[in-house]
Amino acid sequence: MKFEGQDWFYSKKVKEHFLKPKNVLKNKSEIKNYNGYGKVGNMKCGDIMEMWIKIEKGIIKKCKWKTWGCASAIASTSMLSIIITEKGGMKINDALKITGKEITKRLGGLPQIKIHCSVLGDEALKEAIKDYESKNNL
Repeated sequence: MKFEGQDWFYSKKVKEHFLKPKNVLKNKSEIKNYNGYGKVGNMKCGDIMEMWIKIEKGIIKKCKWKTWGCASAIASTSMLSIIITEKGGMKINDALKITGKEITKRLGGLPQIKIHCSVLGDEALKEAIKDYESKNNL
């Protein structure tokens, strides 16, 4: 597959999540009922990630996110949003154990130079969980 004159060096799954990311925040009004928020930045590549989560009874039911980042950051966070909300949601403690390696595996891999981008969403998720826990005295 050619992309802007170069060979596309991402997996088919990465391309899918980059070109059609899942759970992206499209309108600020979507987040009014979310109860956890995290924002992180990666100075290495200049990406910024924001994430909103909806937790009910210790389960992450919904996730929205927004980024100013590269294809790897977008695809990784799109996949992360699916991982934590599929099958009715994920327990907070399980979500805190998700690693960039797990996200990368679900994407079918990332170029070595882009592995650091796979943790941006993960870091925003941890911040959103901290926010939720602090708001609820947990």
